[in-house]
Amino acid sequence: MTIEIKVPPLPESVSDATLVAWHKNVGESVARDENLVDLETDKVVLEVPAPAAGTIAKIVVEDGATVVAGDVLAILEEGEVAAGAPTTAETAERVEKKAAPAPKESKGPVKTSPAVRRLLDEHDLEATMVAGSGKDGRITKGDVMAFLKSDSSGDVTPADTAPAAGVEVVAEGLAREEKRVPMTRLRARIAERLVEAQQTAAMLTTFNEVDLTEVMALRKRYRDDFEKAHGVRLGFMSFFAKAAVEALKKFPVVNASVEDNDIIYHNYYDIGIAVSSDRGLMVPVIRDVDQMSFAEFEGALTDMAKKAQDGSISMDDLTGGTFTITNGGIFGSMMSTPILNQPQSAILGMHSIQQRPMVVDGEIVARPMMYLAVTYDHRIIDGKEAVQFLVSIKEQLEDPSRLLLQV
Repeated sequence: MTIEIKVPPLPESVSDATLVAWHKNVGESVARDENLVDLETDKVVLEVPAPAAGTIAKIVVEDGATVVAGDVLAILEEGEVAAGAPTTAETAERVEKKAAPAPKESKGPVKTSPAVRRLLDEHDLEATMVAGSGKDGRITKGDVMAFLKSDSSGDVTPADTAPAAGVEVVAEGLAREEKRVPMTRLRARIAERLVEAQQTAAMLTTFNEVDLTEVMALRKRYRDDFEKAHGVRLGFMSFFAKAAVEALKKFPVVNASVEDNDIIYHNYYDIGIAVSSDRGLMVPVIRDVDQMSFAEFEGALTDMAKKAQDGSISMDDLTGGTFTITNGGIFGSMMSTPILNQPQSAILGMHSIQQRPMVVDGEIVARPMMYLAVTYDHRIIDGKEAVQFLVSIKEQLEDPSRLLLQV
């Protein structure tokens, strides 16, 4: 019995996806629920599992193609996998061994520049013998030089040591090259949203600085006991998230969003935390932070970061959110102006902690200082509210007991 492997229903607001990579080849056996192919949307990577055990009879859509929900990706011949059936690795090894003694054959015309053709002629090479790394597979001088350096078959006729008249001599390793790589869907979506925010919102950023002496002392004093009791480490982000929630309660418009000419106020606090992954920037949302303990928040943040890194994050994890926190300090940023995560009206930027000289009680002392930034939508948030919101966060972090008393 044959089964059509189809694109599963895509998340809401996602119209299509890109087929990133097949994990199986035609003729290979698969087990039930084994991942066959990865599909990338503008937010998440979806895995398409095998609905039954069997053998891949046909691959309909190749890597890089754009697909929509319901498209047929492959044909699976259902049946139990025979013992000793070749695995993906074994099949690849066979293909590699078969290809190794095969002679280099012409595969048709290959576009080359005059300089590259001259270099090929000098060394008695066919263009199809060299793999091109340029746009649309074009061969560059660097590709030819790399081939000459690596080829040991004895098929290549060495060029004369003296260059012919008019021939440009290119020193190995000094060739000027360009590499064109298309944006991933996630990167393209990030670019689209950032430009949209710039063009839609009246963004303004206000700054302040916070003395983290008390937070660092509190964290140092209870860090080991906290980890033993709850199984998660006590990070800085939970302090900032909790301080942000208390400040949002005082200034509800900062927790609001804009929809057409309406302001949508939220009585809940779903905080997005910007996370850097191999695929790009993601902002998973931790919901009802106001109802969480420090340990619950740290556990949820750890889970979200792990899912973002291993590609298992879902659309539900990335949607919603009433306010966002981003920490450029982990990369060494001293100060920045974060861009709004629309339709939210504000975003808090954290930065590096630096020992700086500060005047305390008339004396100059070294204190661990951090610049804070809040970018806000000036269409609905006045400067006074934005400044007071940031001051509230500063006061709570400089006196962490306020977080316990919610004052």
